[in-house]
Parts: sequence; C-alpha cells; structure tokens
Amino acid sequence: MLDVRRLRLLREVEVRGTLAGVAAALHQSPSSISQQLTLLEREVGVELLRKSGRGVQLTPQAQILVEHTSAVLQRLEQAETDLAASLDEATGTVRIAVFQTAALALMPQTLTRLALDHPRLRVTMTQREPESALHETWARDFDLVVAEQYPGHAAPRHDELDRVALTTDAVRLAVPPVSVAGPEIVDLAGASQLPWVMEPPGVASRHFAEQACRVAGFEPDVRYETADLQAQIRLVESGNAVALLPDLLWTGREPAVRLIDLEGAPRRTIFTSARRASAQQPAIVACRAALQAVAEAGTAPPA
Repeated sequence: MLDVRRLRLLREVEVRGTLAGVAAALHQSPSSISQQLTLLEREVGVELLRKSGRGVQLTPQAQILVEHTSAVLQRLEQAETDLAASLDEATGTVRIAVFQTAALALMPQTLTRLALDHPRLRVTMTQREPESALHETWARDFDLVVAEQYPGHAAPRHDELDRVALTTDAVRLAVPPVSVAGPEIVDLAGASQLPWVMEPPGVASRHFAEQACRVAGFEPDVRYETADLQAQIRLVESGNAVALLPDLLWTGREPAVRLIDLEGAPRRTIFTSARRASAQQPAIVACRAALQAVAEAGTAPPA
C-alpha cells in the first residue's frame, strides 16, 4: 500500500513548485524531502519527477497520483471533521488568514468573543492579501480566510474551497477634512489634479482605484504607495493626498477625513472561505459565527 505521507509530499511539489518550497512549508530539510520522494518512486516503480530549470516537473504518472492524493486528503479531512462534529465542541487550533481592513475592524472583537465562548479554541491570525491567502488555504497553510472582492475584480476561485458572504461596505473618496486648506471637492473628477495614495500595483484595491479614476476621465497622480491603510489615512488627514477607502476602516470610530460618495455607489464584498472538507468542523463554524456576529454589530456607515 502506498504511503500517504509520501504521496502528500508529491502533491506539495505540485503546489509549491520546488523541493526547497516544500521543505520550507513543512519545516523539513530539502534532502529529507528528496529522500522520501525517491522512496515513493521505488514503491510505484515509475519516474515521478524531472528537473525543470531550478525547479522540478511532475511526470504524467505523478499527476495521476496527485489527483488521487487530493481526493484521499479531502476524505481524511472530512473524517476529522465528522469526528470533531460528533464531539460538538470547538477545540484545537484554527489558522486564519485575513486582509488588513478586516484585521483592524473585525478580528479584535472576533477574538474576544471566541475567547469567551470557546476557551479551549486556539486561534492564530496572519495578514495576507486575498489572492495569496486563498491559494494558501487551498494548500492547507491556513484553515480559514477572510477575503475581499472589489467591483469588477473577481477574487480567485479554488474548487476545494467554499465561499460564504460576510458583509459589504461602500468604497468612497477620502479627502482632507474641512479644517485643512485645499480646493473644494465634491466628486471624484474634482480630485483629478491632486496627489494620490494607493496600495502597490498588483492588488485588487489598486486596480479598482485606477479604473475608477480613468472612468472619471483622468489618470491619477499616484505619488505615494503603501499597503498600510493607517498610513494612507494620515496622508489624507494631513492634506498630502486623497484616496479611495472602504467604510469598514471606520468601524467603531469617527472618520478622520471627509468622505465623498462615488457615482454608482460601488461596494466591496467581504467573504470567508474554508476547505469544503473541513467547513463543518465546530472550530471553523465557531469562527465564522463570531465573525458574522461582529460584522452584523458593526457601526452604521460613516457620515
């Protein structure tokens, strides 16, 4: 009978692309990974890996094994889920990946609620961009991801992951407060000659912001780039830039800037994803319930 642990290593090679990547993800040495895969090749009697540049490529026979391995791992995870559900108690560790706005606005109260309601549950949180977080959850680096999707920019989908809506929030133009000297701005086009702060290229929020400006008839002068939304707020608040910011940022506090509605009132969608085989584990269910309760109890949209 084939060794499931070695089969999992083969699947990890497909996911990570290199033996070094597999070794880093599993906290093992590359030589140990290589030895285990060599033993697997002897077990099956066919070549499974070929060198390809700096990485390795799976042979057609290895692809067959990976397909079956994915199914086996899903069944094993489903077995763990069914066993945990039979105990009807949220225990163990849940690894959550979350984007920055949700980490600021949702996670503190969520963690507090979980600590009170499920004291035997251990939750870890890591900030990740949704695109990488969804992939890493599929790859089993995380158990649950809180992700976002901007209008006109669909988040990646993975067949093994479900998708549950959490909440939505408006995206609005943030301009300096009235107390800061500057031109009067009433719409997006009015900010065409001003310096902008945006997240670095390649993320959904940047793509959305640039497209919104172009639809309004101008190319934004992006002088400042930072993924830190708190830094963006400070730049706008001090009169050095304008930005497009989501309303979730203002949960539990008054906006430090002046907010202007965009034409069409675009809204960002926030959702959670977990592997379907583990979605009914009491720990995952508890985390989602706490997140939903916090999202529903959030403050009304800022004025």
